[in-house]
Amino acid sequence: MNQKREQTQRSRSSGPAGRNRPPQTIDIGVNLMHRSFGSDREQVVEAAAAAGVTPLVITGTSVRSSEAAAEYARRHPGRLYATAGVHPHDAKSCGERTLQSLRDLAAQDEVVAIGECGLDYNRNFSPRDTQLEWFAKQVELAEELELPLFLHEREAHEDFAMILRRMKPAELPAVVHCFTGSEQELRAYLDMDLHIGITGWICDERRGRHLRELVRLIPPDRLMIETDAPFLTPRDLIPKPKDGRNEPVYLPHVAKAVAECTGRSAETVMEQTTAAARAFFRI
Repeated sequence: MNQKREQTQRSRSSGPAGRNRPPQTIDIGVNLMHRSFGSDREQVVEAAAAAGVTPLVITGTSVRSSEAAAEYARRHPGRLYATAGVHPHDAKSCGERTLQSLRDLAAQDEVVAIGECGLDYNRNFSPRDTQLEWFAKQVELAEELELPLFLHEREAHEDFAMILRRMKPAELPAVVHCFTGSEQELRAYLDMDLHIGITGWICDERRGRHLRELVRLIPPDRLMIETDAPFLTPRDLIPKPKDGRNEPVYLPHVAKAVAECTGRSAETVMEQTTAAARAFFRI
């Protein structure tokens, strides 16, 4: 499976770059199977590609959504990939077939990570003990399959870090997607050799101001960017989307915000985050 991905990557990168082609960047987290994309999913993918945002990694949040993500990605080889996992909100729905279903999905070439999995103590849609159980099981599954972890953490840092320190092998890649935490939490994740995903939250002058300082602490080879579309639309977009829906086409706007905070060019940020994402997901 990994050999096929490496061959695909080599064939893509060996072609000539068009003079007028926009800088390429990878959106590592798109909820593309969300109902808000039901009527124009293909157009969203095409618009993103035209803006240089390609490939996209579709986030799986349950067995059902992971199956849908993998099936859709299979129809767009080299342009779309998917993760397979159970979000902590859906942990309460897990059963005896869950792990085997994820294992079967992970055997497909378009599935490049286990997740979105982790802990969410902000909403507690699943009981905390259930979240802990299924987070641990998915860490074990990622180790078994030698696939990266796509992680979610909200107001659960101590338990989240405890499970990773206890269970995640040092060589297993993992990314804390949609990071919005504190400096102490960021330093802890970096000390654990985790990657960090930054979204349009950094464009919010109210809630994301602290991220504009913290993003400077993230080494370029461990920073990746994402939209988390259709959520987390950058607050400072002009013009704003009429329906408020976020899309992968806005990822360069996130790259520009990161560039402003780090003193790099937007092109450099896109180049570095794309290289980090390709190495992480092996795509």
